[in-house]
Amino acid sequence: MLASLSSGGGELSFLGLTHYYGHFALASWGSGTGGAGLVGAGAYAIATNTLGITPRTSLLVFSFLPLIMVLSFFFILPLGPLRAGSKEAGYEAIDDEEVEIDADEDEQTQAREHDDLLATSMHSTSGRSFTPASTKPANGALSSFRANLNRARGLFFPYMLPLLLVYIAEYTINQGVAPTLLFPLESSPFDEYRSFYSTYNAIYQVGVFISRSSTPFIRIHHLYVPSFLQVANLILLALHAMFDFIPSYYIVCVVIFWEGLLGGLVYVSTFAEITDNVPKEDREFSLGATSVSDSAGICIAGFLGMVVEVSLCRWQVDHGRNYCKLQ
Repeated sequence: MLASLSSGGGELSFLGLTHYYGHFALASWGSGTGGAGLVGAGAYAIATNTLGITPRTSLLVFSFLPLIMVLSFFFILPLGPLRAGSKEAGYEAIDDEEVEIDADEDEQTQAREHDDLLATSMHSTSGRSFTPASTKPANGALSSFRANLNRARGLFFPYMLPLLLVYIAEYTINQGVAPTLLFPLESSPFDEYRSFYSTYNAIYQVGVFISRSSTPFIRIHHLYVPSFLQVANLILLALHAMFDFIPSYYIVCVVIFWEGLLGGLVYVSTFAEITDNVPKEDREFSLGATSVSDSAGICIAGFLGMVVEVSLCRWQVDHGRNYCKLQ
């Protein structure tokens, strides 16, 4: 529970702070989070599958790693931009009525945004625009809450919903479907059935790392397309868990890798789109607020996964495949 709270709060905070660190802070963040997942999953797979260390001992050995985050923040990260940002005014209220921006103002806004992430060659063509915050200060906590709620409402459909969908789909795969994607040991490279899951997780993280590191080279502007493709992955793998029609373990590995590519691509492209489209005065809030979607998706998928895994395992046992009951 403490690890989950720390992870969610840390992501929300640090992602919002990338706003203060220049052109490629977001790309570096995406690549770093992808690399962390890859190293963590790979180290766990090696420790448990190759070295024969028990899962409990492996987790205890890796439990010191969060201390590196504390050291990097206070002793490695330049704090000057954060101190400068803290001197600026806080969030301001948004008027209920949208402010229309004429053509001249729009051109000036695009010129100011031109120095942002990838704007030199891949400025968003999605056509979305956000109403900037007014100069009227918020009166008390209630006004501030309403202002932030208005901001979040404008983020929901273009950014938060596709991120939520892709995370629900991919983590339902990871937590509910992947543990049942098992094959006879003689047709696989493993000696134990539990090795399938840790290997799937490592392959998934490879895909996530590659796609989260691809922002300087590849950008998507239509976020719903990969989100729906991820839902298709969920349906495909769930059907295979039930009807066993994919002939090879290695084909499943390819699908898992594709799942990681889609998830990482939606994640980093969502925040890059926010960086391109949202006014600077709203950007830190927008990055942090949208990051709640992936945490919510993981939470929802966790509850779904408990039901899905039990149901699929029961189906397999009833149809003569009891691999999910074996170690």
